[in-house]
Amino acid sequence: MSKTVLIGSQWGDEGKGKIIDVLTANADWVVRYQGGNNAGHTVEIGDQKYVLHLTPSGILREECKCVIGNGLVVDLIGLMNELTELVERGIKLDGRLFISDRAHIVLQYHKEIDGAKEGLAGEGKKIGTTQRGIGPAYADKVDRIGLRMGDILEDDFLDMVRANTEDKNIILESMGNEPLDIDKLLPLVKEAADYLRPFICDTIPLLHEAVKNDDEILFEGAQGVMLDVDFGTYPFVTSSNTGAGGAPAGSGVPPNAIDRVVGIVKAYTTRVGEGPFPTELKDEMGAHIAKVGHEFGATTGRPRRCGWFDAVIARYSAMVGGINEWALMKLDVLDAVETIKVCVAYEVDGERITNVPASIRKLERCTPVYEEFKGWNTPTTGCTQWDELPEQAQKYVEYLENLTGVKVSILSVGPKRESTLLLDR
Repeated sequence: MSKTVLIGSQWGDEGKGKIIDVLTANADWVVRYQGGNNAGHTVEIGDQKYVLHLTPSGILREECKCVIGNGLVVDLIGLMNELTELVERGIKLDGRLFISDRAHIVLQYHKEIDGAKEGLAGEGKKIGTTQRGIGPAYADKVDRIGLRMGDILEDDFLDMVRANTEDKNIILESMGNEPLDIDKLLPLVKEAADYLRPFICDTIPLLHEAVKNDDEILFEGAQGVMLDVDFGTYPFVTSSNTGAGGAPAGSGVPPNAIDRVVGIVKAYTTRVGEGPFPTELKDEMGAHIAKVGHEFGATTGRPRRCGWFDAVIARYSAMVGGINEWALMKLDVLDAVETIKVCVAYEVDGERITNVPASIRKLERCTPVYEEFKGWNTPTTGCTQWDELPEQAQKYVEYLENLTGVKVSILSVGPKRESTLLLDR
């Protein structure tokens, strides 16, 4: 049985929720290992749509067990609301959902500080955060002053929350914000803590036993490699390791247990928020892709910036992520595009480069070098196997494989479960 990591290979929003849902058909466990509810995975099953922010997508498979790993930062109230809605829609959680007692907690003061910092940032310095408190929660983790899910099991948990909120109120007031009303906040925190308490446990022995039993385990990443705090377009990144390397650290499963890494890429490129985006299209074509692809964030509803496929970024993500295979998404969005462009290199400061520079200023100066590809002008949405695809669409997939050096094993031509081709060529 495989131990598979599924990661985004662009700037997130590639469609991980759908592919995780497809792969969970054979999974015993699905493990979310980083991020918080600043991510959203959309899964469509029949006429039902589920948007999950913290809950692993495997929760939609009755036989699958799910772990919220130690690498996450968990919004207590947000998770309670998310789980409550799932239960109301007939999803069973008991004996299936496990929350690591080592995962850190996001509280209201994290969100307030997040928003205040973004509001005070000068022109060109805004990160474009979701203001869900993710960065400040990770900062508290690194500063060793954060609260963890295991603290909920202690009798004095609310006293801890009170003390931390008092400290953060001093910071908020220094930033020009009103302090939080602690007496109003604590009952909300208590309600969420009481709801989540039965799911909190030491998840490390559970997962090691699953590895020992050779169970099928799927590690679910959030965001994408280009938002990784180390390897992404820093500082316009998230606050965690989004790549495959984050899976061992965020779950407690040893690195040598992982034997497969699937990278998700769209047949074009999108980005939400601030930061450089070399292939961005600010014209009618960009608007066309956004409209046909329904490119709006699952978590925030923000419109996504759209551009051509960037092979420089895809190759880089494959390199740092150890990607074995691609899941290529939204090929159908290009069905009516006459001429498709693909970025194969950058030109910067009189030089042609094929790598992603660490310097954000240098990346902002990069101009994409494009190759053009003839479109297929035929619908692909109804295709259920490789041979049904238009010849030009097949050639496009093979072209991207050759450019990136990674084979496409999963191809998506629509949002439904059945619009997914598992390729074995």
